Amino acid sequence: MNARALVAWNVRRIRVERGIPQEQLAYDAGIDRSYMGRIEQKKENPTIDLLDRIAVTLGIHLSELFAEPARGAMPPKPMPRGRKPAPPCRNRT
Repeated sequence: MNARALVAWNVRRIRVERGIPQEQLAYDAGIDRSYMGRIEQKKENPTIDLLDRIAVTLGIHLSELFAEPARGAMPPKPMPRGRKPAPPCRNRT
């Protein structure tokens, strides 16, 4: 697996494990959500500075973005799409 694929795999794996929506990770790291999506799709080649910001945002060491997955490991399942439903409104009477 090349470096871009490793980064894509690990960013998505860690993000999904922690239940962080892609939009939230992008916002917290200070990058565009569509760019974050392209990183996870192996379409972008992010700078080391950007990878460092993503790692800090995820609370991991930068080296974890380059960890090889176990042989036969399945890619992380996607998180549910869309926004979470808003809690019911309470009537104030």
